[in-house]
Amino acid sequence: RARFPDIPRRVSGYNLPELLPENGFHVARVLVGTESTCVIILRAKIKLVDSPQHRTLVIVGFSDPCVAGDYAAPFRELGPIGLECFHHKVIDNEERKGNHLEGVKHLPSAEMYVLIEFGADSKQEATAQARKALAKIRAMGDHFTAVKLIEDDHVQKLIWKTRENGVGASRIPGVEDAWPSWEDAAVPVPQVGNYLRELYRLLDKHHYQMTLFGHIGDGCLHTRITFNLKTAEGVKNYRAFMTEAAHVVTRFGGSLSGEHGDGQARAEFLPIMYGSGIVQAFREFKSAWDPAWKMNPGKVVDPYPMDTNLRVGPDYKPKPVLTVFQFPGDQGSFAHATERCFGVGKCRGLDGGTMCPSFHATRDEMHCTRGRTRLLFEMLRGEVIQDGWKDPHIKEALDLCLACKGCKGDCPVNVDVATYKSEFLYHYYEGSVRPLAAYAMGQIYRWAELASKFPDAANFLTQTPGISAAMKAAAGLTQKRRMPRFARKTFKAWFAERAAKQSRDYQRRPPVVLWPDTFNNYFFTHTAEAAVEVLENAGYRVEVPMRNLCCGRPLCDYGFLDQAKKNLNDILQALRPQITAGIQVVVLEPSCASVFRDEMTNILPNDDDAQRLRVQTKSLGEFLTSVNYAPPTLKRKALLHGHCHQKAMWGMSDDQKILAKMGIESDLLDDGCCGLAGSFGFEEGHHEISMKIGERVLLPKVRH
Repeated sequence: RARFPDIPRRVSGYNLPELLPENGFHVARVLVGTESTCVIILRAKIKLVDSPQHRTLVIVGFSDPCVAGDYAAPFRELGPIGLECFHHKVIDNEERKGNHLEGVKHLPSAEMYVLIEFGADSKQEATAQARKALAKIRAMGDHFTAVKLIEDDHVQKLIWKTRENGVGASRIPGVEDAWPSWEDAAVPVPQVGNYLRELYRLLDKHHYQMTLFGHIGDGCLHTRITFNLKTAEGVKNYRAFMTEAAHVVTRFGGSLSGEHGDGQARAEFLPIMYGSGIVQAFREFKSAWDPAWKMNPGKVVDPYPMDTNLRVGPDYKPKPVLTVFQFPGDQGSFAHATERCFGVGKCRGLDGGTMCPSFHATRDEMHCTRGRTRLLFEMLRGEVIQDGWKDPHIKEALDLCLACKGCKGDCPVNVDVATYKSEFLYHYYEGSVRPLAAYAMGQIYRWAELASKFPDAANFLTQTPGISAAMKAAAGLTQKRRMPRFARKTFKAWFAERAAKQSRDYQRRPPVVLWPDTFNNYFFTHTAEAAVEVLENAGYRVEVPMRNLCCGRPLCDYGFLDQAKKNLNDILQALRPQITAGIQVVVLEPSCASVFRDEMTNILPNDDDAQRLRVQTKSLGEFLTSVNYAPPTLKRKALLHGHCHQKAMWGMSDDQKILAKMGIESDLLDDGCCGLAGSFGFEEGHHEISMKIGERVLLPKVRH
């Protein structure tokens, strides 16, 4: 009764107070949070809380995070349903990673943001609560840099997404790696400000930097701290900090963990928090359930030392490997890239976002972002997985990766399994024959150029029953998909004929390059032709490179990275005059644009033209928005499905703006991946899972 903190978030240790008579001797509740050290829970009855349908947000800005902490208790008394915070470093970190957070423009100027959310059964009531709280906040003093009311639901969603990005503060280009070890301590809400002052003092003493965010209304704050875990001296300093921090949180009547548990990282300090008597009670409680001590040993009770078994400790020596991708955001190291994942598990989520479509379909850990990244990490460590690049288990885990790049956008630390898969396949098949589909689809730009010389014959072979089946079998493709028809005239041929007829006035217009991707050039030419008309209607002279150039996306997907690198160098040579002149390059196909914005500078990080092309590449929506294009009106409703690469890397907002200007009321589907994923859904063996992914959200929406 005396030693257990009476706070909203007390997770450390076992919940022994639930066994007290006044608490009803509730055995189920005492087992909650025992971290598999006592029992395995097979079935549970859980308590639910009401989640109001309508919400309104109040944002309060502070110049000092410690002062923000002082206001946690007064803000809690306002009766919000949510009371969260994040430091401006969260925004700085995302900008360093090249991520543009749309919610930032709606935030006031501040170092620390406190988000106070009110909810009710109606929007009017939620806003009334927020306005009433707003008046009380303004009467509390002048320690705020700003106070702002947000009623718009979409803007609120953007701001909450900004808060959620705090989890990604571990891997920032140009900044020391940060870790979540002192990760979720909790203190009494009135002590948050004082706790933060002591924590910052401790950080200064040990020369650490911290990114801060969390549940300030519950006194639980998350941190990402720049611990050096790869040297013996760094680990020694890490232990000293953790020990002192445990004393600090205990002094304020807090808990070592307020959310995620003790595990091995914090359990060693439970005697500081509880004293030896209660820790002995923990030991006896575990023995009652697990007399042989087989359940998750070394955690919570009699734990392993917090600085042993470190995943990337001083003894971690990954195998040196030469890679085609240069991983400039990971210190030039593929090993460092695989270290990004620290197990948050957002990739296992089933609601919203693009990541991870193969997990959505299989519910199997090996087919989620975390599982794949951990396998590659173990491959480079070389202890459990010893076959290196030739390991068949890793090949199996990567087989169902659609290379959608959803993880690059949705994962808090921007793990990029699509890139890792490309690198792995390059080495896995080095010196050996690849599957038929790799040659058929990975090299499609070559076959398409050849077929374009004899389109009728090509269509006869690919569209005629029987012959088409034989062609698909020979190419390693499923019989359940129809092959697209080759155009009678390529887009480039159409454009060349048209360009020869342009007037002198047309030649004086400002230029823009339209990238002729393989599919819009050889198959769906009407799309590229329409894009030319739109760009010309916007007042521009369209230029189209006439060489047979492929961005290399299919090559990357199948691991032909040496050829992809050659293609990228050819593109830079062909576009050098336009790149040097600063001319924008409009790319209709998002997977091509993502190559120019990502893979190109990953393979050629020191090429200045590659860096320029990355900046000059624009989607059609981005370009038209940037030049303030006024489109014709077309009043109607439309479902809007975003390409996975676009959703992951630059978003759909510009497309939505253009549609809104046209008078189109668009419904942007939060539907993940369509399942086709370039050639993935065409391959033999992938059709069923491809359809399962598409049927998750998109296809039912289209049908109805």
